[in-house]
Amino acid sequence: MPYNPDVNPIDVGMGFEYENTDWFANPPPKPEPRAPDTVSPPYVPMPGVVEQNEAFIYALQAAPNVLYGRYKQYGELGVLGWCSEFSELIDHLKNLGFEGNMFIHTRTQALATCQELLKLKMDVKMQIIIMYLSSQVSRLRRFLDGEKEYDDYPNTAFPVETRAYA
Repeated sequence: MPYNPDVNPIDVGMGFEYENTDWFANPPPKPEPRAPDTVSPPYVPMPGVVEQNEAFIYALQAAPNVLYGRYKQYGELGVLGWCSEFSELIDHLKNLGFEGNMFIHTRTQALATCQELLKLKMDVKMQIIIMYLSSQVSRLRRFLDGEKEYDDYPNTAFPVETRAYA
């Protein structure tokens, strides 16, 4: 229909009579009742997934002892080397989680390991190592529990506010 500027394009409804119309005389048919939801069978993980989660739980339980052993054996550089290995463990844990194969027990153990790592009594003077360890723990925590904020990270000793040390 071509545009005609002389014709009013607004239809106000005039010209149709509604007097003999039976409103709601024939209601729409009621929907048929749905079949009850079928219960899906419980999830049974593959044996490889169970073994993988058990291996991660074992590694996470041993992580604080391994870190402290490396600290005692090699000092601060042992902590730095262990942080690199821990980073690889975090990468594999993230892959496990993205595949949907991480068990709740594995997640709980990983969060507990993060707390234990930060509670270790190590006299690390190099601030970059403390920051690297804290960033790895933070990285794992963000993946496992991104909504919670933690305040148990070690304090750094270098001046952040220069006026406080002047």
